[in-house]
Amino acid sequence: MTEKLLAAVRDGRPLSYKQQIRLVWNLSAPAILAQLSSILMQYIDASMVGRLGANDSASIGLVSTTTWLIGGLCASVGTGFTVQIAHRIGAKEDAKARSVVKHGLCGVLLFSMFFAVLGVIIHNRLPVWMGGAPEICGNASKYFLVYAFSLPALQVVYTAGGMIQCSGNMKLPSIVDIMMCVMDVIFNALLIFPTRKVSIGSVTFTMPGAGLGVVGAALGTTLAEVLAGGIMLYYLLVLSPSLHLRMDGYRGNVREELTKAVRIALPASVESVIMGLSYVAFTKIVSPLGTVALAAHSFSITAESLCYMPGYGIGHAVTTIVGQSLGAGRKDITKKLSYLTVGLGVGIMTLMGVLLYVFAPEMIGLLSPDEDIRTLGTAVLRIEAFAEPMYAASIVAAGVFRGAGKTLTSSVLNLVSVWFVRIPLAAFLAPLLGLTGVWTAMCAELIVRGLLFVIWIIRWKV
Repeated sequence: MTEKLLAAVRDGRPLSYKQQIRLVWNLSAPAILAQLSSILMQYIDASMVGRLGANDSASIGLVSTTTWLIGGLCASVGTGFTVQIAHRIGAKEDAKARSVVKHGLCGVLLFSMFFAVLGVIIHNRLPVWMGGAPEICGNASKYFLVYAFSLPALQVVYTAGGMIQCSGNMKLPSIVDIMMCVMDVIFNALLIFPTRKVSIGSVTFTMPGAGLGVVGAALGTTLAEVLAGGIMLYYLLVLSPSLHLRMDGYRGNVREELTKAVRIALPASVESVIMGLSYVAFTKIVSPLGTVALAAHSFSITAESLCYMPGYGIGHAVTTIVGQSLGAGRKDITKKLSYLTVGLGVGIMTLMGVLLYVFAPEMIGLLSPDEDIRTLGTAVLRIEAFAEPMYAASIVAAGVFRGAGKTLTSSVLNLVSVWFVRIPLAAFLAPLLGLTGVWTAMCAELIVRGLLFVIWIIRWKV
């Protein structure tokens, strides 16, 4: 049904309002499911590490903003090619889309290898630069080193998955993402803890384990990414009906493809760098508040992500919808579909915000047994619950602009919001209110960001 609806878009046939809703939902549902499974994986990971103690949790939290920075860059670079694929598929230029696949994969892998080498070089210094306490710097350094080695695999997961999604197939990447989450949990259970006795009901058995702690958590995730990346790459290059490279003599225009990729990816990459630096600055604001505050901050981010990941799932779907619609020259329905997806995102995340407020103690309690961390985490999560509707608007609207190739628009709006609202307000409130002040600043900024995106998408001329 989804492919038939996308074909109707590409062929210029009209879509009823009911068909538009079905198209949006059919593309969004698999992506939402994959995002939710990813968050459940992070919950289980964080819960496992949380059982090791506050110091181990804080060591991962110390470098997490840097991993977001690099991961965001890898995803942004891939966007330069995935959006082109959506446009080519929408215009029924499959051979040109396959050319973008070939050259895009080579380009992004070289990019990720550069950052892998850079990560290896700085892994010992990074925790010190972040202001970490001596007792957590060692584990933070080891965790980041493993992360650096995993970057090529992570890049394949991002880019190959995005290319498959932009061809109109949301299910395969979603299934592989779910599989990756399950494998990550299994690998972490085997690598984080030592060999131990485990009881399930009346049955007791010996669970083997490597006892690697924080390093085991990083290794488990890396192994899962390698498996997932391999599956996505095989499907993309061999099995995908429109993107396979089995028999294709078309060489494409490398210069044209790279020029378009740079034009699309450069604003998003600059945004990732500056946004990533803002997250680093945010962590620098939190670090002086103490180990408990840093651990509570890290766990609360994981807990809140359960609420906003549906928005990212819908954002991925609307990138495909808008990209193929514009590629097919269907400006008549592009904005209607954009409004539908933004409305769907706001509705779902409003509900998630209510659940976050009500179940905040239970959500943070799953991640840490420490009572101080639980109390502080509950307080900041209930503050953040009020930001979820407008946060949804910004996430999904950014997906609209990404599909249109207008990454500069979302980049500017994000940067203005974060650097002129979140960071100054957090720096002002942290000494006065501690971690609750920091999260109040974040809540206020996300509301401002959402309003900016809503205004911009209303005024957007397709």
